[in-house]
Amino acid sequence: MRRLVAIAIIAASQAIPAQAQERCGELNTLTTRGSTTMSYSFVQATPAATGPLTIVLLIGGGGFLDLDDNGCPRRSNRNVLIRMRSMFNESGINTAVVDTPSDLRTEDGFGSYRIAPDHAQDLGMVIAQVRARTKGPVWIAGHSRGSLSAANAASRLTGEAAPDGVILLSGMYTGDPKARRPWAAHSVFMLDLEAIKIPVLVVGHAADACIRSLPDQMINVLARTKGSRQQIATVTGGAVAVARTPNLGACEVFEPHDFVQQENEVAAGLARFMRGSHY
Repeated sequence: MRRLVAIAIIAASQAIPAQAQERCGELNTLTTRGSTTMSYSFVQATPAATGPLTIVLLIGGGGFLDLDDNGCPRRSNRNVLIRMRSMFNESGINTAVVDTPSDLRTEDGFGSYRIAPDHAQDLGMVIAQVRARTKGPVWIAGHSRGSLSAANAASRLTGEAAPDGVILLSGMYTGDPKARRPWAAHSVFMLDLEAIKIPVLVVGHAADACIRSLPDQMINVLARTKGSRQQIATVTGGAVAVARTPNLGACEVFEPHDFVQQENEVAAGLARFMRGSHY
């Protein structure tokens, strides 16, 4: 009898009603190029006293999140921007987390597409839709390889599709032309940074040993951008802030590159800058 009861309990726990499943955001899907679609997960935060503000979040790596119907990432959900999302929402900032297009749902994900003009146009559709919905400013932020996407959008888009500000976190400043994947050679310096006239925030960790995003390169970004307001923010300390020889292993999650255990500090600094103050 006890065995039958135990089996019944296990079966009941596995059959979770749809309404009881975790909901991370509202799933929105846009048709971009031809029959290609792209989805993003949107959270409308409790309105802040300073008015509506949205941040579009672009994770690093391949960027493939595989968002489910509840707007939750089934992949790459350990990225720092995903970990900080609720912190933005709690501070009154709406969030839109962007997934890869339907034709790039692979391990490589965005790959070479991150610097393509069409990618900027795709992101512009997200920005324009969110702006029409919220009636407020829309910023774009990219972490690691996501910085390529954010800089691409900021340098190409105009009008209602253009972001109101751009944030690069642990940006891709150095590429490797000898790497097996061609897109590993890409860096933000391949984009028309001089075309960026909106506010620019560049954030890095002093102990970041990722060979692609060494913090001493941040100054070179602001030497080229023409932002109406610009700042470099160097994060220090943290649980794993130790001196290391630059290497690719340091580009992973839970490294200084990923601002591990400093999410609250970084999210608060980003929110201050977006609201017109200093990081």
